[in-house]
Amino acid sequence: MLGYVLRRLFTAIPTLFFIVTGAFFLIRVAPGGPFNLERPLEAKVMENLNKIYHLDKPLWEQYLYYLGNLMRGDFGPSFVYRDFSVSELFASGLPVSVQIGASALVLALVFGTLLGVAAALRQNQPADYGVVGLATLGITIPTFVIAPLLSLVFGVWLGWLPAGGWGDGAFANKVLPVVTLALPQIAVVTRLTRGAMIEAMRSHHIRTARAYGLKPWTVVVVHALRSAILPVVSYAGPAAAALLTGSVVVETIFGIPGIGRYFVQAALNRDYTLVMGTVIVIAIFIIIFNLVVDLLYALIDPRVRLG
Repeated sequence: MLGYVLRRLFTAIPTLFFIVTGAFFLIRVAPGGPFNLERPLEAKVMENLNKIYHLDKPLWEQYLYYLGNLMRGDFGPSFVYRDFSVSELFASGLPVSVQIGASALVLALVFGTLLGVAAALRQNQPADYGVVGLATLGITIPTFVIAPLLSLVFGVWLGWLPAGGWGDGAFANKVLPVVTLALPQIAVVTRLTRGAMIEAMRSHHIRTARAYGLKPWTVVVVHALRSAILPVVSYAGPAAAALLTGSVVVETIFGIPGIGRYFVQAALNRDYTLVMGTVIVIAIFIIIFNLVVDLLYALIDPRVRLG
């Protein structure tokens, strides 16, 4: 297994290289630049800024300069947040996004799996219809509707929880953002688990387990759920990467100082280095979690062999 992990990490290097290269040139294809303001700067000021940030050099030279800094772990300075480097912005924002995203992911996996199993065991009964209906509703309603609604009801009308703000990471300030991020994921996990669980309960090895007189709890949890959880594991990889790197909508509405808001702001402001840093962080998360998913597959299903 160690050899497989090392090979996957080694093949991730060219993948990251192509991602960095594509993102570097694509962001510069967009019109405008980081210093093109509504009120144009003086020509001398613009010339000095371009020289300081090496934007006066040919594009290929800028690319090599950026790669050299990246090899040393330097994401460069932010063009918009002038007093901060990209690494400093991530150092302050990434832990916040990880706290919110990890909590939402755990909540989604636990409740989504429980609801999916409950619905599958009561297929075509009122409980099943209710769970499927709620899951469908959770998938269709976007977070930019859920977030202000929860903030209005529980933060403004009832006053049970803060309507926004981080509050130095207080538990009460995390509840609404975590629930907002988790609800759509709970819906997806519920539907995946229900479908896979129904198929697993009809399989031959489950019938054999029942014929041997095993307890229903053992049949469901030990045998059926082990097979049904595989689609959820596949979905959890990219979902974890997306949740842990922050949500633009949730962080904006609730005033969470994570890194999700940086991506859109950086793209709109042509903050090249911040866009590149965000893309690289997301790509690294996706690569790592896809590797974790493959390892979990091998642990859950003995038929899977890691090549």
